Amino acid sequence: MYVVIMGAGRVGINLANALIRAGFDVTMIEKDPELCSHASNELDALLICGNGTDLKILDEANVSDADAFVAATGNDEANLLACILVKEFKPKKLIARLSDPAHEDAFHKVGINATVSPELTAASYLEKLIIRPKIADMVVLGKGNAELIDIPVENQDVIGKKIGDMSPNKNYVICAIYKPPNYEIIMPEPNITIEEGDKISILIKTPSIKSVVKKFIK
Repeated sequence: MYVVIMGAGRVGINLANALIRAGFDVTMIEKDPELCSHASNELDALLICGNGTDLKILDEANVSDADAFVAATGNDEANLLACILVKEFKPKKLIARLSDPAHEDAFHKVGINATVSPELTAASYLEKLIIRPKIADMVVLGKGNAELIDIPVENQDVIGKKIGDMSPNKNYVICAIYKPPNYEIIMPEPNITIEEGDKISILIKTPSIKSVVKKFIK
């Protein structure tokens, strides 16, 4: 797959490196000479030093062949304009970074497939770490109506029970179990017994998170 990313800031660089590691072909567009220089040292990708709101630059990046175009700068107006221009090249998917949630409707009205706000996501993640400090990791799924979280099993009420006796139910499903000392992933077969020291990955409906987490954590 081929992806064009506009913006060689922290978000753009991290995204590009992740896609490259996954085997994607990536082209990066960046107008700031200093960021271009930094990106050239960081990325094994085609780098175009130019303005992503310039049709000639977009054509040079072969946006018409892209499976996705990602406007990843920290400027909502630049990201919106770039996506409007890119629509002429008909990439398969348009994705834009969004800094101000108030602009989200404007992005969707011009046909942008998805908007992402790293700042809001980070803030939400930090909030959850403060509210639920024993949760090792978490991913918000769907439209925020479910979360996949990793937690240690501490509550004696569930230790000794079989996974099949507890999962799945209408509020959660245990997706994986990790046993000491190596904590390698084990698929959650119904007859596996939960033991003290185990960790689990569990998919929970957001309204039930507090009660479900309490079921497994002291």
